[in-house]
Amino acid sequence: MMSEEANTSGWDAIDQKLSKIYGEQEPKHYGTLISYALGGQDPLDGISAYKSETPVPHWHFVTYGFSELYEKESENEEHSGFGFELTFRLTREEDEEEPPAWALSLLQNMGRYVFNSGNVFRARDYLDANGPICLDADTLLTALAFTLDPELSPIRTPNGQVEFIQMVGITRDELEAMQTWNTLGLLNAGVEYIPGYVTDLSRGCLLQIPAMVEAVEQGMEQEGSNTGFLYVDQLAWEPGKKGWFSKRPDTLKLGAKQAEIVGKILRGRILKGKSLVLAGQEIRIVFEPGEQPGCSVEDNEISIALNEAAVSELSQNLVPKVCTFELSSFPGLAIRVMKTYIKDQEGNVVKTIG
Repeated sequence: MMSEEANTSGWDAIDQKLSKIYGEQEPKHYGTLISYALGGQDPLDGISAYKSETPVPHWHFVTYGFSELYEKESENEEHSGFGFELTFRLTREEDEEEPPAWALSLLQNMGRYVFNSGNVFRARDYLDANGPICLDADTLLTALAFTLDPELSPIRTPNGQVEFIQMVGITRDELEAMQTWNTLGLLNAGVEYIPGYVTDLSRGCLLQIPAMVEAVEQGMEQEGSNTGFLYVDQLAWEPGKKGWFSKRPDTLKLGAKQAEIVGKILRGRILKGKSLVLAGQEIRIVFEPGEQPGCSVEDNEISIALNEAAVSELSQNLVPKVCTFELSSFPGLAIRVMKTYIKDQEGNVVKTIG
């Protein structure tokens, strides 16, 4: 329990910022009884939900806990804690008096991800949820994008700067478009269809709109892909044999779920003179532009140089089904696409790809 004299300067700074928008409105506030540090389940100290009417009626969730809410503890003077708090805007029915519990759980899950991995969210990031963002909903939204909250500019607190990063529910196809182009480009192009980046579980995919398809294709063509690093669950390398009597090519193994998107991103990176890093649990594959295809292996990092012909062949052949193929433009390299098993939180296989 915080004493009366406790320093809540970080918390107060967030409250002050919100009061400029919502005035006297009392938010629905959901505090955490047992702190994460003391073995509690929820890493965030609290989540507030405000009723907003613009641009459409929605709940505006704001977290407390990614930044330093009390005393300054980290050595980084510039940023407070992780340097951000998350926000989330979700459509609200006219007679809805309580925000949906699943949205609170989703924000706490984001907290667990950050606290356990140390990975922070920045505007332009995306995250694949591998299933509906609201588990029991009939929704196309299976991933999240991150952008700056349109109403909450960064604040300076006694503990350092805090940005307000808004989560936006997106579809699988929108996620792929963000990976092959960039997150903020797609969100900016789609703002008239997702006003205020308010998440609506019932909405369709933006890529059903011809103007959006055109914007993505133009962006990819002109700018290439902003995805320079991709974490890949299924990634392996099997060295070949170069002997007189038995020859076997080097083999790169990939999961079916990510095979196609890797091919698309390679086009948007290598053809623009940029590299792409695939990071697996045990190895890293670094694709780089080169005049001649080739590869070198050092410890757990494999560097693969690709020219235009090799990229073209790869992107045509990388499809989400089990297969093995060799490249005519890259002798000595084979690619094997393996089955991907999507599992739920209990570890049960809910979908097989490939």
